[in-house]
Amino acid sequence: MDITITTPALLFPAISVLFLAYTNRFLAIASRIREQHNLFNKTQSPVAKKQIESLRLRIRFIIAMQLLAVIGIIGCILSMAQIFYGLQNYGSITFGISMVFIVLSLLASVSELLISTKALNIELEDMEAR
Repeated sequence: MDITITTPALLFPAISVLFLAYTNRFLAIASRIREQHNLFNKTQSPVAKKQIESLRLRIRFIIAMQLLAVIGIIGCILSMAQIFYGLQNYGSITFGISMVFIVLSLLASVSELLISTKALNIELEDMEAR
């Protein structure tokens, strides 16, 4: 299959939306960490303590999501350069590899979402117990 220089370029609008979503997640989790810190300092709440590991893991996933997406973007740029310079086969391979990184980024996003759901369930269980 031959790809043209515009094929990798088609990903750039999607990538900007992806990074916007990842940045919003990061900002939300940072805000949540600050809230939990304040709650824990005031109440020494066991629920807040349970959230610590979840928050730490979510931060790791968000960092992984962003790094994998950046590698995918760089791969797209490299594939465009390779195609531009007539290295069609290398460009196709590089584009395929960059797509794998973007898919891995999306899978990390799903994993972070599942962890987030577990953290919300901890909060709901605490509310039900009261």
